[in-house]
Amino acid sequence: MKEYFPSVKKVEFTEDKLQPGLHFRHYKADEIVGGKTMKDQLKFGMAWWHTLCGEGNDPFGPGTGIRPWQGLESMAQAEARVYAGFEFMSKMGIGYFCFHDRDIAPEGNTLAESNANLDHIVKIIKQQMDETGIRNLWGTANMFSHPRFMHGASTSPNADVFAHCAGQVKKAMEITKELGGENYVFWGGREGYETLLNTNMKLENDNMARFMHMAVDYAKEIGFDGQFLIEPKPKEPSKHQYDFDVATGMAFLRGYGLDKDFKFNIEANHATLAGHTFQHDLRVARDNDMLGSIDANQGDMLLGWDTDQFPTDLYVSTLCMYEVIKMGGFTKGGLNFDSKVRRASFKPEDLFYAHAAGMDGFAKGLKAAQKMIDDGLIDKFVEDRYASWGRGIGASIAAGKEDFKSLEKYTMQGKPILHESGRQEYLESILNEYILGS
Repeated sequence: MKEYFPSVKKVEFTEDKLQPGLHFRHYKADEIVGGKTMKDQLKFGMAWWHTLCGEGNDPFGPGTGIRPWQGLESMAQAEARVYAGFEFMSKMGIGYFCFHDRDIAPEGNTLAESNANLDHIVKIIKQQMDETGIRNLWGTANMFSHPRFMHGASTSPNADVFAHCAGQVKKAMEITKELGGENYVFWGGREGYETLLNTNMKLENDNMARFMHMAVDYAKEIGFDGQFLIEPKPKEPSKHQYDFDVATGMAFLRGYGLDKDFKFNIEANHATLAGHTFQHDLRVARDNDMLGSIDANQGDMLLGWDTDQFPTDLYVSTLCMYEVIKMGGFTKGGLNFDSKVRRASFKPEDLFYAHAAGMDGFAKGLKAAQKMIDDGLIDKFVEDRYASWGRGIGASIAAGKEDFKSLEKYTMQGKPILHESGRQEYLESILNEYILGS
């Protein structure tokens, strides 16, 4: 069989952190951290769209990437990407992949033709999965690229578009089930509005909820037991997207009775575009038992759009893994590299260097986060800071024994209010030590 990346052998771990070349410097698949191997803790996934379909284009110019499957006819190119993708994942030691329907097979002139293209490619993917043991983390449908989605997908004012989306998602769910997908993601790239002057926002949200209820019903009908996930994003391409952040998404799910069926796939770059830290959205989801899976990337804080860079910020990866470990680790979710190489990183080998950097970043973050939790220093500080809620008047309030009148009476006693320092800078310096020492 053709080798698509002949210049790259299987990427291995090296003890020499400064050794030049393509190596893992922190990621060691079989190293035990917190009672599990790194491979099981991190569950890395390859994003089909960026790694195999991305060509390095940006809003100001066409692609620069050199890829060994370029120039092939569309279905031949789709087939080549399958073989190249599984070769890539095998050489990287990545155990999962994620896809949109239109990533793996080109769209036809009709839905029937599109489905036939998918069926052909899915057979090849299944063969490769059987040969390599690589699994599908999640699937989804691209309902944002085609011009039919100019006004939205399930929120479109055109009912025919809604109907088309139903047929498209039906097929995407079927192939995700066929590939053993552990999750199915809804990303509302165009589920939002540009101006309320032409928008019935209530109807659009009602329709999006109707659509998701139909998906839940169909999953039960076909026996798909994967986890449904919503991926929040505040803007781009729409000015105001309905799945703005985790808190907004949670309100939507609860308001429409969908909260028992959905969790969240949280992306770092989307959280920062919403004006949050990545850890904030992770914490909101974890506190509500709704953290399902993660898109691992980072954005450029100087740019107000989704740059999807590979995650190399150790503070972000450490605090991310802190939340994951605190929730007991991934079950059906994982870390999908929704990341693309920079436009100037145009050679095929750069795909490997970029993924190695991201995998090392999260391996380092995993070890630092586990050490933080094992030591218990941060947890103890937080526990002590809120100690007043476990005794005296605090415990009585928490137990529901107090009201405004009783609390006024308590305050009238004139007891002085004594504060303790939050010591943020001290805690940040401790975080530095966990990262540097891991």
